[in-house]
Order: sequence, then C-alpha cells, then structure tokens
Amino acid sequence: MRKVAVAGLAAGLGVTLAGCGSSSSGSDGKSTVTTWVYPVIEDQAKSKAFWDKVEKDFEAKNAGVDVKIEQQPWDGRQQKVTAALASKKGFDLVLLGPDQIPQYVEQGTIAPLDDAIAAEKGSFRPNAISALSVGGKVYGVPIYQTITAPIWNKKVLDEAGVTEVPKTWEEVLAAAPKLAAEKIPIFMYPGAPETSLNLSFYPILWSNGGKVFSPDGKKAAFNGPEGVKSLQFLLDLQKAGGLPGNAATLTNVIEGSPLAQGKVAMYHAAAPIGAKQLAAAVGAENVVVGGPFEGAEKVAFGIPGALVLAAHSKSADAAKKLAAYIGSAEVAAQLSAESGYFTARTDASAPSADATAKEFEKSLEFAFPGDAHASARQVMTALAPEIQSALQGKKTAQQALDDAAKLVDDQLAAAG
Repeated sequence: MRKVAVAGLAAGLGVTLAGCGSSSSGSDGKSTVTTWVYPVIEDQAKSKAFWDKVEKDFEAKNAGVDVKIEQQPWDGRQQKVTAALASKKGFDLVLLGPDQIPQYVEQGTIAPLDDAIAAEKGSFRPNAISALSVGGKVYGVPIYQTITAPIWNKKVLDEAGVTEVPKTWEEVLAAAPKLAAEKIPIFMYPGAPETSLNLSFYPILWSNGGKVFSPDGKKAAFNGPEGVKSLQFLLDLQKAGGLPGNAATLTNVIEGSPLAQGKVAMYHAAAPIGAKQLAAAVGAENVVVGGPFEGAEKVAFGIPGALVLAAHSKSADAAKKLAAYIGSAEVAAQLSAESGYFTARTDASAPSADATAKEFEKSLEFAFPGDAHASARQVMTALAPEIQSALQGKKTAQQALDDAAKLVDDQLAAAG
C-alpha cells in the first residue's frame, strides 16, 4: 500500500471531458453529480469526514458542479444498484467491484469510462484496469485495491516441528501429518456455502491453472482436471487431519475462529485486517504473512473498487471529471490512509506503512479479481453446496464438480 508519496493531480483532471454526454443543471445552473459509496472506511465519522472533504475540494476546483456523495450500506447493494439502473434513478456514479460489471454491460445500463482515465491510464495497476474492462472498454475508474494472502500462526508450526513455512500446496499436504499429530489441522478451509468461493475454493483452483468458465463463457470449466485436482487436494488434506472437523460449515471470519484460538495453522485468503485480528489473538510475533501458493500459477484474490457511470446520467461530463479526481494519486492515497486498503495505482500510496501492510503489498502483482462473467455470482451459488457435499463425504470430487457443472451449464444455456 504504501511506498510512494502523493503525486500531484494530473493536468488533465481540470479540463472538460469532451463528447461525454449531456449535463443536468439545477436551478442555480450547476451540474449535479450524485454518487453512491459504501463503508470502505469502516469508522462512520471518518468516512463522512473524508467524503465531505472530497465534495468540498472538488467543488472548489469545479464551480459549475454540485457533488452529492451518499453513503449506502453494503447490505442489499446488488439489488438496490440493479433497481436504480433499471429505473434510471438514484445515482450518476456508483462504487462497484469488477464481478458486478459484466451483467450491467450486457444490460446496457452502464457506460465506458476510457476517456476519464486516458490521461493517467499508465499510472494504474494493469491488473486493476483489466479487471474493469469488458470487450476492450474500461467501465470503472479504480479508487482502491484489495488483496489477500495466506496468514500463518508460526507458533503452532514451530511446536509441531515444521521449520519452514510451506509455499506450495504440496508442502502444505506434506506438513499436515506433523501438525495432525499434535491435534492441529494445518488449514482453516471455510467450506460454508455462504463464504465467497473467491475466499475459499477458487484460489486453489486458480493456482492449479483452473478456470471457472470455458473460454467462450458458455459452459462450466471447474470440473476439468485442474478443478478435480483442487478439490481432491482438500479431501486428501481432510483425510490426513489437515482440516478442522467442521470445515464444511466454517466461515472465513478470523475473530473467534480456530485459527485465532491457536487450533489451526493457516488461512490462505486473508485480508490485512484478518492478519491484525490474528495478531491480537495470538501475538504479532507469531503471525507470518505468506505469498500466494506456488503452483501452475501464482494468484492472489484481490479486486479494485471502482466508480462506475450510469448510462442514464445526464451529468456525464461532470461525473467523469469527479471519477477521475477521486481516482487521482492525491485522493487515492488519502483514501488508502483512511481505509487501510491499497491504492490501485503504481505512483501513489498512503504515507504511512506497517510491517503487515508491506507483506501484503508483495502480493499485489498477483492480484486476480476472478472470472469476469455476468453469471459469476450465480455459479458460486450452484458450486459451493456441492463442494460442501464432498467435504461431508457425500460425493467424490469428480461427482460433486460434475453435478455442479451440469446445473451451471443448464443455467448458462437458459440465459442465452
């Protein structure tokens, strides 16, 4: 997050973006830009202060624009955004993740933002821009970047005689019996279906070279050899005592978890806050942040949070200027400092750094947001219960994945 001091605003941010659509004016002749944001900054008072300052500072530089930044709850976000876009009411800009974008592109309810980032495109992380692109067009201005990484309780490794922190899944499996002999599972796998597969099964699948969808996006691909290898790994680890007995119903919450209680050695897809929670529970000296597990590929789940433009906006010119301003080096660094997330830029980060943040920062180059597909979330709903069934001993790895693939293929065919 945090290695470069704030850069100045790009010169292009102060000029009017041409060819961006019409503007909506109030009775005072100003263009109004309504923006929906979410609790990226968890402290409500700090969040309000930050966004109030963004409004004030942008309006001071753009006298003809009235900015209204409205803080929304995470709960029900998808439904509310979809309804607002369908009704063509509610916002001009909205904060979204890349997995939400393809479906809105298909529906024609959001507009490209290539011209909003054109002047500074080279300053954004390439994997952030690619994550927000559909059909060669960019549909979001990145304003922050998340990343996940494995976190370990080094104390339980040491007590079991595991002197080297495993770096591959094979090493995890090889070390599992040593910890199992001490009644310590090596891997806190969160198999509860409500846990996002981006934070459970998918990182294993991706590291083995697997994909969720076929190249044309019309069929499931997770039941191929890479997927079977990934799920069989979990079953083999389970057999070796490497998973908690309740892995099929565990979530990825760190506080109060077996990992925080010193009863498990590792969780593979933790956010920085998870590492801090583990440190509070077992002592910072016992926490090790690892890199993505090495396999066919090195992949760490991480997504850019981005401002997306509603296609119905009547203040598109002003909205694009605002999105570019919030995504600028100056504001992105401030948001990083307040939120604890990383910036999506290579030329700016928060002015302070701690050891944990620096370790997570090493995984940013491997950030992957998941497969961009309009049905990505529906696929998780179909696949997660089948993985749970395998963990509960009801199905083999191949059976579970094939059953999920049949359901997904039928859904994709019905969707056209």
